[in-house]
Amino acid sequence: MIRKAESSDIKALGKLLLQVEEVHHKGRPDIFKNGGIKYTDCELCEILKCNETPVFVYENDKGEVTGYAFCIIKENKGSPLLTDIKTLYIDDLCVDECERGNGVGTALYEYVREYAREIGCYNLTLNVWSLNESAMRFYKKLGLSEQKIGMEQIL
Repeated sequence: MIRKAESSDIKALGKLLLQVEEVHHKGRPDIFKNGGIKYTDCELCEILKCNETPVFVYENDKGEVTGYAFCIIKENKGSPLLTDIKTLYIDDLCVDECERGNGVGTALYEYVREYAREIGCYNLTLNVWSLNESAMRFYKKLGLSEQKIGMEQIL
């Protein structure tokens, strides 16, 4: 059900990326363009080729991709301030709006968490927009806690 994404998944990934951008646009139209998309097909191809940016997809019993997790493996080494750690950062996690509430997001998260453990990561991190209250509840339910908070003042 969950596997690494392949180039044949690009169309499905694009559909889901549009759903994410719609949530962001509705919440913050001052920042997110209507109908914008995070990655072009060419950029997706490059992401899928790179070992440091694994993408995992959830495939339902009909063979349809109904969720994804875009990840970035980050390593901090040799900093005079920070400890040497390896982190798996979830850049984006999405479940098709028709499948939300059916355990797809939880399955993806747990799969990614186990993958991070297997490759020796110290922690798993992600960012969530405060406008996306359902995502914030979802991540807290999974056991994530706030690490840092970004703030703004619109001028």
